[in-house]
Formats: sequence, C-alpha cells, structure tokens
Amino acid sequence: MAESEPVTVVVPVGEKRGCPEDKKDDAPSKKPKFERDHENGGPPQQDEMDEPEGEASDGEEDGDTFADMMKHGLTELDVGILKYVSDHEGFSGVLKERYSDFVVHEINKNGKIVHLDDLSVPAEAEEAQEPEQQPKECDLLTEEQKKQLGELQLFKNKEGNVSIEVLDDTKEKRTLVHKAIKNQFPGLETKTEEREGRKFIVAYHAAGKKALAAPRKHFWPKNRGSFCHFVLYKENKDTMDAINVLSKFLRLRPNMFSYMGTKDKRAITVQEIAVLKITAERLAHLNKCLMNLKLGNFCYKNHPLKLGELQGNHFTVVIRNITGTDEQVDQAMKSLKQTGFINYYGMQRFGTTAVPTHHVGRAILKNDWNEVMDLILKPRPGAEKEFLVRCREEWAKTQDPEAALKKLPNKRCVEGQLLRGLSMYGKKNIVTAFGLIPRNNRLMYIHSYQSRVWNTMVSRRIEAFGLKAVKGDLVLKGTTAHVLSAEEAESQSIHNIVMPLPGFDVIYPTHHIGEGYRELLTADGLDIDNMRHKVKDYSLAGAYRRIIIRPTDVSWEVINYDDPRVSLVHSDFEKLENKPAPVFNKEGKYRALRMEFSLPPSTYATMAIREVLKLDTSIKKQTQLNTTWFN
Repeated sequence: MAESEPVTVVVPVGEKRGCPEDKKDDAPSKKPKFERDHENGGPPQQDEMDEPEGEASDGEEDGDTFADMMKHGLTELDVGILKYVSDHEGFSGVLKERYSDFVVHEINKNGKIVHLDDLSVPAEAEEAQEPEQQPKECDLLTEEQKKQLGELQLFKNKEGNVSIEVLDDTKEKRTLVHKAIKNQFPGLETKTEEREGRKFIVAYHAAGKKALAAPRKHFWPKNRGSFCHFVLYKENKDTMDAINVLSKFLRLRPNMFSYMGTKDKRAITVQEIAVLKITAERLAHLNKCLMNLKLGNFCYKNHPLKLGELQGNHFTVVIRNITGTDEQVDQAMKSLKQTGFINYYGMQRFGTTAVPTHHVGRAILKNDWNEVMDLILKPRPGAEKEFLVRCREEWAKTQDPEAALKKLPNKRCVEGQLLRGLSMYGKKNIVTAFGLIPRNNRLMYIHSYQSRVWNTMVSRRIEAFGLKAVKGDLVLKGTTAHVLSAEEAESQSIHNIVMPLPGFDVIYPTHHIGEGYRELLTADGLDIDNMRHKVKDYSLAGAYRRIIIRPTDVSWEVINYDDPRVSLVHSDFEKLENKPAPVFNKEGKYRALRMEFSLPPSTYATMAIREVLKLDTSIKKQTQLNTTWFN
C-alpha cells in the first residue's frame, strides 16, 4: 500500500457487504476509481506512498466531472511505462467492477497467508474476566435501554446521550451499570448526574480531546503479552481509515496500533494489526457495531508489528467481461507465471490531477521552492471539487494564504496544510511552511520523481537488451550492488538484475543505460553526482529494485456467470457466516477471468494485470474507455 486501480472499462459498484448493519447499494457509477496501490503491502517509504495533493474531499465526483478532470491526467507514456515482456495478444476486460473483485490477503513474516477464520476470544482473556459479574451485567440493562444505547453507539440518537435512572442507588450498583455500558457498547463513555435528588447514569460518545486521551489503566496480567494481535478484515476502506475508526471507538491514539503494511481501499483486504494493552474482549465487542470491518484471530504477544515485516501479499483478482479466447487467456497467464512482468511503479504513484507529483518532486530536488508552492496551489485545468477551485482562484488573485485557506472546509489536505504554513511563517519561508505537510506526504513527491526516472530507464534497458543479462548490468550481493562482467552475465537470470533509483549512495550500470541516468537528470536541471539536499529530509540515498518480478502461487480459471451484481469470490467473512460459495453457470452470458498470485512487498499488482491484458492502466485511458462504454 500499502500502498489498486482499474485496468480497463471500470464500472465501480457502490457495493457494501459483510457487516449486517450495511444495506446493499449496487447502483453502478461511471467513475473509474483508482486507489493508492498499497496493495503491495510494503511500508510507505521508497516503494509506496499515499496519493497526491488535491484529495481534499469527503465525497466523490460524478462521472462527468471525473472524466473532465482526467482529460488532463497522465498516461503510461508520461511516466516511462512503455514495454511488455511477453508476446501474447492482449485482450480487454473490466477490473474492479465491484470492490469484491479485488481481494488481498497479507503474507506474514512467517510466510503464512493471513485469513480471518475465528471471531472467538482466546481463553486467557476469558480467565482475566470476573465470571461472577458477567451474568449481572447482562441483567442490569433493559431491552429498551440496550436499544437506545445501540442507536447512540451508531450515531443514530439525535439527543447525543442516553440517561438511565439508578433506582437502587448504591456505589456498587452504579459501578456495575457503568461497566456494563462500556463493555457492551464500546465507544461510549459514562458519567453520573444528580437531577432533583435522583441519580442518573448518562451515556455519551467520547469526543474531541477525551477521545484522544490516554486510556484508563486497567489490570493487565503479567503473564499476558502486552500487545493484542488480531486480523483486520475490511471492505472498501483503506487501512488508516480503519485504524482511525478503531481508535475512535476504543478512545486511543492511532499510533497505539501497529501493522506491517497499508492496504487498498477499493478492495477486500485481510491483514494483521497489533494494539498495546487492549483486551481481545474489547476488540471483539466492536464487531457488533463496525461497518465493513471485522476483527478476529486474537492472540497476545510481547512485540508490536513493524512496517515492512511482511513477506508480501496474495491476490485474488476478477476481471469481468473478458474478450480473450480461452487460448489467449492461457497463453497470457502462463507467460505471467513463467516469465513475470516488468516491475514498474504503477500509475497511482504519480497522481491523478493535471499537476503530476513527480513535477513537484523535481522542483523540491532543484531547491526551487517558489515552483513547489506554485505547482501545489496554482489553478489547474480539469474539474476539481468546487472549494479547491475557489481556493486556487483566491490564491492566484491575492497571493494571500489566509484568504485562500478560508475557502477550504477541510484544512487537512495538502493545499490547506501548505497555506496554513505560509500564513504562519510567510511566503519568504516556504521551506518551513512546506514542513507542515506530514513527512510521508512530502517524501511522496521526491519518491515519485525517482520512480519516473526508474520507469524510464528500465524501459530503455528492456528496449536495448531484452530479457537477457548483459555486461554492465547490476545484481545484488547481500545489500551491495555488483557490476556483471561479460562472463558473469552468461550465467545470470534477468530475474536477478536490479536498476537503481537515483541517489548519492548507489552505483549505476556501466553500459550506456547508466549514462542515460546522467543525461535524464541533467535535462531536469539536477546533478547526479550531488543528490544531497540542503534539507536533510530531501537528500536521496537511492535504492535498488529488481526489474522483472515473477509472481508465485499463480492459478487461474475462466468462469461464466449471468448476474453482474453477484460476487465471484468467496470471502473470509462469507465463510464465517456459512454463506455458500458462488455457483457458476457454465452457459452464463458473461465471461470472467479469476486469477490468483502472490507478490513480494513493494510491487504493484496492477502492473502484473497490465502484462496479462496489455492495456494502458492510466485513469486517463480508462476514463476514455469508460466514456465509450456508457455512450
């Protein structure tokens, strides 16, 4: 992620599945929505970052607006994605017509594919409870009170609180009621109030500063691991959104949670999460009120999770309405299994607006801060949210950061953060103002520039030498790059060849492609021999990346179906609910390719799918196809 996107005519369906509280909504949308490709699961560093600026929205554009915006977007050609490794004939299909067509299971550091298959609380957590109190808690609240508290928990209570009169007024009785509410309805806080001589316990949502306050200290057995590890199953929600929801209900800071990688939004994903000193019982209670999230497979350990610890991700992908014959499909999938695909950085790495993220990255590396400010804030062609358009127009007209900031309802977007910095530190201190943008977002820009250079140079390398190792190529020996001699190249596989992302701590191929790096950076106004920056954060050490990736655990089948609204994948949650697996009609009028494969961290599944279909994966091209599809 993570750090996902459509690969051809995309018709995302507003699909909700999994949590019983959700209602079905299968109306198709014309918007082909690419998500950040945290599907690859690596840490958000060199190999994946969040999406670019301009995402300051809490809704979605309609199809026409989005299509208008995408007229000014990028194509694969713009970011150096040019080549394929196979010679099979491509075919078309629909990826992510439903988000359930894209399923990601994390592969943990032990090489095990992570599944949600157990919602029970582990025995040691049950032993830590006070068994004699549990029956009393169940009897303390009436069915009507439980109904009211449930509505309050789900934000359906317009009053904002529920008052319960304590008739048997003793401290012990009040304590039991407080505990019963908090245990049975996580996310609610309680307090005791006296009204006209009568005692009431008032339940309300913890909010604001209280929601972020340090959790109360509870008894924690010494023989229990400090971290509760669990499996997070989520639908159509990205990892950070899910963690923010859990934080809100548990009244924790989001940084109390740890994970090995972020996952896509428009997908069903399953991954491991760890949280400090929260019991499995409290987490399991959340399953009653979470929408599109489920928690399970609880256990206690003495360590958190760390970014990048995972071994990769296993993908189940459905491509609907395929045009290829069975023979074409088999040829394409056999090539993917045997040879692999070019390990390009996917399109989502470069942004979806008329100002690509790598242009901002180039300006940062050139230390041209006026251009950085201009690229992020200036008016741009294509449709955007109305408040962003007004903000940019105000900035262009007045160059007044405070006036432009007032046009934004959401100040947390990149534009808002930069404007806030400019209003605090002034336009003569852009570097400090830019620093108000979260570090990962800032680094996203320069990593995007590195990615565009890498894609371009790998395309040239494949064009010049094909899939054969040659003298001057690089391989890794441990963490050190080694230049191949002609003799060594004879015995090396293309799957071992790496290419550098530009930086001060890498070497370059010694054949003419290596010199091409220098020429490309020089044309961009950069000195390849001086990649250190005045601001330490923006100094690029560089890294090495394999040029060809061969997926493992590859399998596929062509299936026929009649109802485009029916899921074609049996999810972990459906299995837990004992729902039947999808049944396919061999005479069905639609054909789909269902494929499975595993990838290492920091690789893009959409680039594997691109190799199979041989189609441009950019949103610009897909929007054009989508418009044609609906017209």
